[in-house]
Amino acid sequence: MFKTKSLPQPELFVPSVRLVQPATSSFYTKLEETLASFQFGEQARHICAPAYSDSKRGRPGVDPAVYFKMLMIGFFENISSERGIAERCSDSISIRFFLGYDLTQSTPDHSTLSVIRDRLGEEAYHQVFLLILSALQEHGLLKGRHVGIDASVIEANAALKSLVNRNTEEAYWDFVRRLASENGIDPKDLAAVREFDRKRPKKMSNDDWKNPHDPDAKIGPTKAGAIDMIYKPEHTVDLETGAIVQAEVRLGHEADLKDLAAHVLQAQQNINQAQDRPADALTIQSTTADKGYHAVGELIPLQQEGIRTVISDPVKNRQFENLSPQQARAVRQARRSAHSESGKKLLKKRGMHLERSFAHVLDAGGARRTTLRGLENLNKRFQVAAAIYNLSQLMRALWGVGTPKQWAAGAKALAGILRRLFAAGWSRFVNETTRCIAGFNCQWEQPRPPLAGWVKNQAAVFFDSIFSIFKKTISSTVCYVLLRYLSYLSQWAHSFTRLFTILRAALWEKLDLFKLLACHGTAGGSFRNLARPEQAYFPGFL
Repeated sequence: MFKTKSLPQPELFVPSVRLVQPATSSFYTKLEETLASFQFGEQARHICAPAYSDSKRGRPGVDPAVYFKMLMIGFFENISSERGIAERCSDSISIRFFLGYDLTQSTPDHSTLSVIRDRLGEEAYHQVFLLILSALQEHGLLKGRHVGIDASVIEANAALKSLVNRNTEEAYWDFVRRLASENGIDPKDLAAVREFDRKRPKKMSNDDWKNPHDPDAKIGPTKAGAIDMIYKPEHTVDLETGAIVQAEVRLGHEADLKDLAAHVLQAQQNINQAQDRPADALTIQSTTADKGYHAVGELIPLQQEGIRTVISDPVKNRQFENLSPQQARAVRQARRSAHSESGKKLLKKRGMHLERSFAHVLDAGGARRTTLRGLENLNKRFQVAAAIYNLSQLMRALWGVGTPKQWAAGAKALAGILRRLFAAGWSRFVNETTRCIAGFNCQWEQPRPPLAGWVKNQAAVFFDSIFSIFKKTISSTVCYVLLRYLSYLSQWAHSFTRLFTILRAALWEKLDLFKLLACHGTAGGSFRNLARPEQAYFPGFL
């Protein structure tokens, strides 16, 4: 009697050794080792301790180190939203192991990430940025002598169609319909209203319009040239190592040259804190930027501090007589620095390191289009993104790779190198073998014909014996098949051994098989040919 197959009864307790053991990837193993090298977890808990309560009431909060590790996952996996980061951390076994969670524990939810972000102030994020910058200093990846500065564009989490007028709080099309009605156009005629809006002199000014969902977002051109709600991230980079020494998100309508001197001096303060220097120490020797940062009022304070300004002048035919002597001297110094050989080298490094940092943080780090709202929230997230970029620079110096994609690409590159080495070795082996064979032919030219004849005779004897055995095997098989067919046709009623004996005797005596069988009285009835063309098999051969 069979037993019905069903699922076993669930166990009340499952030993931990029977659970699936999470195995992290090699990259996140190296990342954990890098963080442990400068005690990132302990330092992060110490920085964020003032934001947590000392009382033991309620559920314990999420470890700040886990929170920043989850932001690292968002950077390395190119995930922009906190909801996506939480889902990725919950879904991946290797990332659970990196965060310190097993399969029976729940990872932090996206709402928890939002609560922690609101709880921690900007100063905590800035201290984490300085912590990783200090780790770069310990490994010689922070010089602080030549810096470059540049800005880019990120899209805000706001839409143009949601704009309202700052004075009347009217939506855009309500505002246009009111203007059309004042000019004698029926506001219910949509085609006429759109024609009026297209022809009227207008300007989408940030002074007149705002987005009610994100008032800090400003109207401006995106990286692709379209008009949208934007912010402007800004990097100050060490041109000798590529480390970001200052990162900030600015309002989208601000000019790049605004507060240039203040941003460079802020970068100097970060360098001093990372290098344990006095607050008034000055290590920056030059500041490099593009033409958009050329402002006479910003060049003068930098040059007064002894900082060389390598910034090209956007005005080719500048009228120096319209400038004061101090302004003219500042412009000439900046122009002379930009046209010098050392200045050209610094401008080349600026394009290399600054564009690379923006590509990693914005395009590959999930920050080109933000999901957060408000300048404060964006500055918090951007500070962490810049710190993680510096962390990737540190990993590139220690392990040779800085991102998971680079780690995977390195494995493919290693396979390619091994394949090329094998191909080169095989080619050399073939060449050496050919050369040896050629030398052997020259050396054994005389004894080769007798040796070849002897090998040919031996091979002929050997293969003749093999062919004879094979021929006998095939012949016996064919005889067996024909014998079975003959027994069916003649309705043989005795043993197959007796039939084979008679057949062998008949073959030896060359007798007629059917007459011989009839003489022995063993064949029943007359001969019948039962085989027909439609039969595709041998009848009786079963």
